[in-house]
Amino acid sequence: MAVRERPLSPHLLIYRPQLTSILSITHRGTGVFLVLGALILANWVIAAAYGAESFATAQALLSSFLGRLILFGMTFSLFYHLANGVRHLFWDFGKGFDLPVLYASGIVVVVFSVVMTFVTWIAAYWAVGGL
Repeated sequence: MAVRERPLSPHLLIYRPQLTSILSITHRGTGVFLVLGALILANWVIAAAYGAESFATAQALLSSFLGRLILFGMTFSLFYHLANGVRHLFWDFGKGFDLPVLYASGIVVVVFSVVMTFVTWIAAYWAVGGL
């Protein structure tokens, strides 16, 4: 009896990354990051309830470079997940499945997320009077 070669199952090392797959993975990653961000926000609020010293510590951590970088990532994640969620709503209604529309809406999601993240941070710094 001859041994037959079994076909390989498709996996990430065989396929070239496409915009749609990258956007899908990013959507899941931003969802996880938003959950972690909710824990950070809860920690900040709980620190405020524990008193001035605890709140000052939490505020110092979030005001550090790493804290601001995390907050920046949370802001991007929020806008990306929101925009891609709206895109998924259109898909639920059966709209936007044509390949050119898929790519165009994906680019709109990324551009919207980046622009709104920077607009939010610029507005926040402007509201508090700069750095």
